[in-house]
Amino acid sequence: MELTILDAARSKQLCKVSNLTTSSTVADVKARFQAQKKYAYPDRQAYRLEPRGKSLKDGQTLKELGLKNGSKLFFKDLGPQISWTTVFLVEYFGPLVVYLLFYIRPSIIYGSASAKLPKHLAVHIAAACWTFHYAKRLLETIFVHRFSHATMPLMNIFKNSGYYWGFAAFVAYFVNHPLYTPPMYGDIQLYSCLAAFLLAEFGNWRIHMAFRNLRPAGSKERRIPKPTGDPMTLMFGLVSCPNYTYEVMAWLSFGIMTQCVPALIFTICGFAQMALWAKGKHRNYLREFKDYPRGRKAILPFLI
Repeated sequence: MELTILDAARSKQLCKVSNLTTSSTVADVKARFQAQKKYAYPDRQAYRLEPRGKSLKDGQTLKELGLKNGSKLFFKDLGPQISWTTVFLVEYFGPLVVYLLFYIRPSIIYGSASAKLPKHLAVHIAAACWTFHYAKRLLETIFVHRFSHATMPLMNIFKNSGYYWGFAAFVAYFVNHPLYTPPMYGDIQLYSCLAAFLLAEFGNWRIHMAFRNLRPAGSKERRIPKPTGDPMTLMFGLVSCPNYTYEVMAWLSFGIMTQCVPALIFTICGFAQMALWAKGKHRNYLREFKDYPRGRKAILPFLI
């Protein structure tokens, strides 16, 4: 069985791949294509039945797709790829280092006199919270997360790192500034928000563990996430992406605790991006699972 591979952008024939059967998969097509086009490793390839159609999954068979001898497939070059793990490690390690530079060595940023000035307790707690959050992110990337896709476009590492590293510097500059103003309501504001931050971080971790347990190691299986015996997973009864819900709660608590406008701006921007991701995942759940709970929202219970 032979298929003709066309460029999805220009409909120009690129090559023909042969030695296929009806039981061959899209992954097999990728392997045959790479044999002729050495640059196109499998993670860089995407195939469609139509030039602007939906990308096919590696496990789909040619018979399942209705392809016969002489049929056409449209190829899209996804460009140079990089592993999700590498991107996450870089984008999360940067904010940790950047923030601690402002906290530990203020003389480099604010001048030598700043090193002798005392820091308010809120500044120390903020640094501990920031460090805890990104250390947790790094550990989760290594030991917890299971990615449905192995790679992402190479340029994402620059875009994502610019966002996280830039906001780290923005927030750290004002929280660690010698003229930083402590929380208006003192210890009540400081410790209540700290408790909310830690609770939200714990909830975020428990949701990540629940997601991990939904997908067996080495598979791309998808199942409906549901509350388990863990009380933090009860949020699954209300939203599709409670990990984002807890994340927003954590950063909102941090922003109120520090009483820092840049931290609140970081929270708002983060919420906007996570809401987009959550809505996309929510739509995918609804399309994929006919019995998916219709009462759930994407990220904010009863609202969004």
